[in-house]
Amino acid sequence: MKITKVEVTFVEIPQIEPIAPYRSHVRTSSTTCSAIVQVETDEGIVGLGEHNTNFLEDISARQQTHEAQWAVGRDALDIAGYHQDCPFHSRLKCGVEMALWDILGKASGQSVAQLLGGVLRPEVELAACMGIQTYERAGEISSLYVEQGFSTLKTKAGSDMKEDLEMVRGIRDAVGDKLKLRIDPNRAYSPKEAAELCKHLEQYNLEYLEQPIPAEPLSDATWLREQTSVPIALNESVVGPDTVWEILHAGAAEFILPDTHIAGGILPCVKIGHLCEAAGATTIMHCGHDLGPKTASMVHIAAALPAYTLGNDCTYYGLEDDIITEPFEIVRGKIAVPDKPGLGIECDLEKLERYKVDC
Repeated sequence: MKITKVEVTFVEIPQIEPIAPYRSHVRTSSTTCSAIVQVETDEGIVGLGEHNTNFLEDISARQQTHEAQWAVGRDALDIAGYHQDCPFHSRLKCGVEMALWDILGKASGQSVAQLLGGVLRPEVELAACMGIQTYERAGEISSLYVEQGFSTLKTKAGSDMKEDLEMVRGIRDAVGDKLKLRIDPNRAYSPKEAAELCKHLEQYNLEYLEQPIPAEPLSDATWLREQTSVPIALNESVVGPDTVWEILHAGAAEFILPDTHIAGGILPCVKIGHLCEAAGATTIMHCGHDLGPKTASMVHIAAALPAYTLGNDCTYYGLEDDIITEPFEIVRGKIAVPDKPGLGIECDLEKLERYKVDC
């Protein structure tokens, strides 16, 4: 089966409360921007993929569509060969690769989770997310998440240490330990500052502190783990399986958070899961304000890989709409694993056109 056409469409979809406005120490946003990839084949099967477009300057859908023509004429079912030869940067590589998994599943009549080895978890647990908030608003949002049935909350952090601690205190004062709590400063602090923050956070029983320091050198993360009882997770340090091997070898993290658009697709996240399983480390899928295709990929990976045991990051419930025909339902903080072939979703072409960003 040969690839006959690849098309990339940029879309922007508004977010709703309590996600919007989503504030980190880097930026504040109230929309989700993604690239939707459609791969057509000579047997009429169309695959759907997605990759994140945040923080990429001077790129366009036309540019990426032109670049993606490299894949035309290739075997749509040879995902290993695609990874071996692919010249794309990790994001476009991810979007096309995701569509290839969708095609492979549709061609074989199996879901992606089945292709990855089988469904270990019929429902995948999610971690609700929250931008930086005041003490009062943090308490309100965390209470809402408890009512909605979520068991885990991840917050942004990093603008100011006192602000971070007030936000954490607001959550614990409002809901106690009803939510497992993760804090993500996105590399905002120096190792010494992070160690100081950890001293104050130890009383709040965090599930983990995510990437409080720069991604390199890994020795700083190893040092930080020795200073505190707060578990340390890494995300920005995680690129592909090779970087995860280095993290595990250095003892730099207890939790590993890969993302398909950083790793370059589903297969690298599967390999990361196998590495972590062998090392006894826990893996969590990271999200970048994902739409349906990327959310579907997260669900299939987490459903099939033993290492993905905890709630996976998700802001899907904070979308005003989606570009798939049957948007996912989140029930009591979980998404049921699609059992249809491939990713188990289809593109709504009318919505794709409605939310299209002309670039």
